[in-house]
Amino acid sequence: MSLKEYERKRRFDSTPEPPAKLDTKSGHRFVVQMHRATRLHYDFRLELDGVLKSWAVPKGPSLDPADKRLAMEVEDHPVSYYDFEGIIPENNYGAGSVMVWDMGTWEPLSPVTVDGKYVPASDQEARTMLAKGDLKFRLDGNKLKGDFALVKMRGRRPGSKGNEWLLIKKHDANEVEDYDIDQYDRSVLTKRTMDEIAGDTGSAEWRSRPAGGGRVKAAWLSDAIAKYDKKKATEKKQGAESATQVEAKKEPAAKAPAKTKKAKTAAPVDIREAGEKKTAKTKKLKSA
Repeated sequence: MSLKEYERKRRFDSTPEPPAKLDTKSGHRFVVQMHRATRLHYDFRLELDGVLKSWAVPKGPSLDPADKRLAMEVEDHPVSYYDFEGIIPENNYGAGSVMVWDMGTWEPLSPVTVDGKYVPASDQEARTMLAKGDLKFRLDGNKLKGDFALVKMRGRRPGSKGNEWLLIKKHDANEVEDYDIDQYDRSVLTKRTMDEIAGDTGSAEWRSRPAGGGRVKAAWLSDAIAKYDKKKATEKKQGAESATQVEAKKEPAAKAPAKTKKAKTAAPVDIREAGEKKTAKTKKLKSA
């Protein structure tokens, strides 16, 4: 797959998701994003060849080897998507809230064991395993650790698109019997719950530091947080300037003091003169 399918499904003028851009640097990051869209599911992504190879896992990953989680392969995502958390607006593909549930690094494992143990493999071996439909790898994340496998299902159900895989935890020191994913319901980036993310209409006011502050150990994550903080500081400054301009437009111009109308005052009346005029008028009427 390429990022063309990712780009085709999205309108970047109305979604905060990052644009389709291949990463020229080679990395081995992974992310699991909890995605409350039409149905709640988890998006499992592995960085390889400048993109995030992606699978939608309805029940989410498990640390119990007894759990074989269905994983539907979906379009590749840009590497910049690995720290995307927020709200995809309505009328957009995948509309709903997204949480960075887990993140860290991964490495491919050779299908040939040494003394009964899996050993690291090259990226080329990872490509070959993906093509064959049996990728073994090791995760070092905040919540997920240890050896896993993604195995493509051979049998195709009616209506299947042939994109069905199984995500399976291998037996090792990191396995957890009866693993309950619902116990881990906070973002590893912002410590928010999904409800808190969904209720944050801006969804960009991240708490980009771990609870209690402190430095982030992973250099790449530290760089991402620094980049994000710089971006938010710029947006906040621009927002403040815009708000000031709007208020300035709303403020009415100073009006000149209203002219008070002077009440008309009647001319003073000489009572004697008024009496004389009245008397003269009366006499005239009588003579007529």
